[in-house]
Amino acid sequence: MSKRAADENLNGSNNASSLKASENALPVSVQNDASVDDMDVGEFEDPYGDDFESDEEIIELDEQEDEEMDEETANKKIEELEKKEQEQQQEPESEIYLPHKSKPLGPDEVLEADPTVYEMLHNVNLPWPCLTVDILPDNLGNERRTYPATVYLATATQAAKAKDNELIAMKASSLVKTLVKDDNEDDEDDDEDDDMDSDPILDTDTTPLKHTTNRIRVNPHSQQTGEYLTATMSENGDVYIFDLASQFKAFDTPGFVIPKSSKRPIHTIRAHGNVEGYGLDWSPLISTGALLTGDVSGRVHLTTRTSSSWVTDKTPFFSSQSSIEDIQWSTGENTVFSTAGCDGYVRIWDTRSKKHKPALSVKASDSDINVISWCSKINHLLASGHDDGTWSVWDLRNFTQPNPSPVANYDFHKSPITSISFNPLDESIIAVSSEDNTVTLWDLAVEADDEEISQQRRELKELHDIPPQLLFVHWQKDVKDVRWHQQIPGCLVSTGGEGLNIWKTISV
Repeated sequence: MSKRAADENLNGSNNASSLKASENALPVSVQNDASVDDMDVGEFEDPYGDDFESDEEIIELDEQEDEEMDEETANKKIEELEKKEQEQQQEPESEIYLPHKSKPLGPDEVLEADPTVYEMLHNVNLPWPCLTVDILPDNLGNERRTYPATVYLATATQAAKAKDNELIAMKASSLVKTLVKDDNEDDEDDDEDDDMDSDPILDTDTTPLKHTTNRIRVNPHSQQTGEYLTATMSENGDVYIFDLASQFKAFDTPGFVIPKSSKRPIHTIRAHGNVEGYGLDWSPLISTGALLTGDVSGRVHLTTRTSSSWVTDKTPFFSSQSSIEDIQWSTGENTVFSTAGCDGYVRIWDTRSKKHKPALSVKASDSDINVISWCSKINHLLASGHDDGTWSVWDLRNFTQPNPSPVANYDFHKSPITSISFNPLDESIIAVSSEDNTVTLWDLAVEADDEEISQQRRELKELHDIPPQLLFVHWQKDVKDVRWHQQIPGCLVSTGGEGLNIWKTISV
């Protein structure tokens, strides 16, 4: 019901005051010329009622003072006002960002990461965009799960001017756990909380380059050999091999001076002439150093290391003039490798072949195949990422059959795939990056008829057309390359147009 204020002049007097003796008492009016018995108590409004009787909000109805409103009409009016107020105060619900469904961001819009789904998330700004990145193995141990974390990286720039390009070796330390803690969670370790508040530390060393680097790869045997052999495929067609052992040592040895010789490549591969390329991979099984390089003319060269020098096979492996977009050594046989080309074929080769021709060729996509990844846990599994946004997983044992089909195929992304990588510690997990500015994580072990997932898909409409194997979507502008850290389970490093992301999600 509405409240009306008491008349200002009661019985012709302006000297009215109300006193409340107790919580439940009616206000007593003290007048000069009138008694309480002569007054209509119902005409008074208790000025202290809001303070003492109820904490609930009073909703005033905009009605004329002289008009009375029945109780039913008043209640409806109150309900309408309450509903309107709730709608105004209600915050917009957060939406799931889906690259194939969500509308493009406006000029003033940005995507903010949900800190509750990341165990660790750090951004590293660089002077220029980098098309590629790789991880330097370290001596800090395997299966590291404690924080703060430390990672060693190698990347190279795509500068506006060729002379400004650099090879960058870096150490990122004091990478803290960024998972948001529940307000109800008790602090068990004050020392650990102090570590979580520290700022990351970034140490870098740069080596000048004369051209943009299309791809960089670090020899996986560096930790054992002590030589951090790092190959860069340049857009001028040359492949440079650096030893970053001195840079790695300088990060952990105060006062150590990096010799000038470490700023120069220890070997340059010029077999490709002036033809640039993207295919580049070190053998995971040949510790002395075996490097495959492929160019856009379809040629693949093998470079091996002898006791005194590096030797490049003068006869290239060749099957088609289509560009070699990616190369992967077999994880189980030291003479076998695979290539992906712009003609849509995945080819399996053997370095012992005198004809330098592929042993197997399979049409894997109607579009370019941009990237491939050979599973280190199950060496008959190979993943391929395509220019039409699809990606597939293949069982190489089926390649001897005519027109084999992939064991898994996904079309979630609608833009070209730029990188694909099996998790080295879990054969069922795959990271995929795309030109739609996302990195997606997938778990191939998830069954499509899982009851919990089916229930979630029924309850949330946004999940209806999302494959149940999709674990996570990470947004990064112009993402180009993504690599798993083999010594920190679940940790990834991805590079894009605005620098590097070092991150770990709660999903893996």
